[in-house]
Amino acid sequence: MTADHKVQVRVRRAYEVPGRADGARVLVDRLWPRGLAKAKAHLDEWCKQVAPSTELRQWYHHDPDLFEEFGRRYREELLDPERARALAHLRDLAGERTLTLVTATKQPEISEAEVLAELLRS
Repeated sequence: MTADHKVQVRVRRAYEVPGRADGARVLVDRLWPRGLAKAKAHLDEWCKQVAPSTELRQWYHHDPDLFEEFGRRYREELLDPERARALAHLRDLAGERTLTLVTATKQPEISEAEVLAELLRS
């Protein structure tokens, strides 16, 4: 990646029709999206290693009031070696072309995908 290259990271719901400008589409949820056929997902990868722990996901339960604390705890989890390797892989992908982080959540703006996107853009 050159110094003048701006990293393009997007967040989209798994159930949305893929866009032409999506670039590499990577599912970042630990669980496969309910009712979504693999052929319709149009994914390049499923990077479940970067997903938050089951405990954190269940604690958070996508409560908007908990998003800030969720983000803090999730960033701590991303220091785990396996998750850190997965994050580095996503960073490499984002350096090559547009990267779209795909999630099944109904509110992607308060999801792990948004936390990841913020990290990858910084």
